[in-house]
Amino acid sequence: MNENQLFIAKTQFGLEDILAGELKALGAKDIQLLTRAVSFRGGLQMMYAANYNCRTALHILMPVLDFKFRDKEQFYELIKKFDWSQFFEPDKTIAIDTVMSDTFFTNSHYVSLLCKDAIADHFREKYNRRPSVELENPDIRIHMHIRGHECSVSFDSSGGSLHRRGYRVKQGMAPMSEVLAAGMVLLSGWDKKTNLFDPMCGSATILTEAAMIAGNIPAGYYRKSFGFEEWNNFDEALWQAVKDEADEKIAEYECEIVGSDNSGSALAAASDNLRSAHLHKDIHLTQCDFREFRFPKEKGMIITNPPYGERIKPDDIIRLYKDIGDTLKNNCAGYAAWIISSHFDALKFIGLKPGKKITLFNGPLECKFVKFEIFEGSLKDKKIREK
Repeated sequence: MNENQLFIAKTQFGLEDILAGELKALGAKDIQLLTRAVSFRGGLQMMYAANYNCRTALHILMPVLDFKFRDKEQFYELIKKFDWSQFFEPDKTIAIDTVMSDTFFTNSHYVSLLCKDAIADHFREKYNRRPSVELENPDIRIHMHIRGHECSVSFDSSGGSLHRRGYRVKQGMAPMSEVLAAGMVLLSGWDKKTNLFDPMCGSATILTEAAMIAGNIPAGYYRKSFGFEEWNNFDEALWQAVKDEADEKIAEYECEIVGSDNSGSALAAASDNLRSAHLHKDIHLTQCDFREFRFPKEKGMIITNPPYGERIKPDDIIRLYKDIGDTLKNNCAGYAAWIISSHFDALKFIGLKPGKKITLFNGPLECKFVKFEIFEGSLKDKKIREK
């Protein structure tokens, strides 16, 4: 692989700038912002480093083939003609994901099957052997993007999605993606020194990602495998060197990271996840309603993901968000609070002026990630003191 190979790092909407910053810090070249993605250039070492270190990446794709086609017959022939054997052996299992738009093809599953047949025939003619399909846990993942009569084919160097860090052993009722949680912590501008609180922590994903950030624990530290390990050009010594370089930066942190929840089952899942990540001694959990949580008087930061009203009545959701606002105003003077929610009307009942709003998606739900600064006294009093 040359040192100027193009890669596409997929991410969630709203996290593109954060991901670009992560890639820049790793030394990636020619970084370009895309929609839900960031392109960059580098070599094998950069590909390994991006997979292991980037907290807001979902997949690191390596484009290998771009072509135009007239019809399905030419599409098949061009796929079959490509030298797949330079990347993997015929005894590997494969899975093909297809995304398409504005094309005469009407079924993405059919296109994936057509591509699979072309790859199988390539290997059969060359080796009299062929790869088999394995949808759940394939050795090789191939992504196809078709628009009109143009096709782009990429290998997924990550394998499964990078949000699957490897530490989560239990899930709560509505688990948040690890990538989204890490993105929220990074978007908040948390300095890794200020005490951090999540008073509705669920299975502790935000807290775990925050602790990994504070302790410089690489995003892929707990993950058991990556897609590129099945490629022909896998360099085990280089991969180990990339991991060693990142792992040497792991350090203790001095701030407090604290979570609470009123659900015993959620906290049980949180405890299991923290133990799996070896962070159970570093993150403090307590079972109580957020209204009863005792926030320390020294300044802190709150990042939390309250219910959106999916499972509770409309009247209750308004009451909940009013209580969140009252709790912040009465108990959290000097704090900054970041709250994510898809219930835009309920957010208004917090009763504090937002300092910043960022559009993010939690699964399919469009959300606002909103910052509230809680001043001692009123905002009017603060402005008077500043004059």
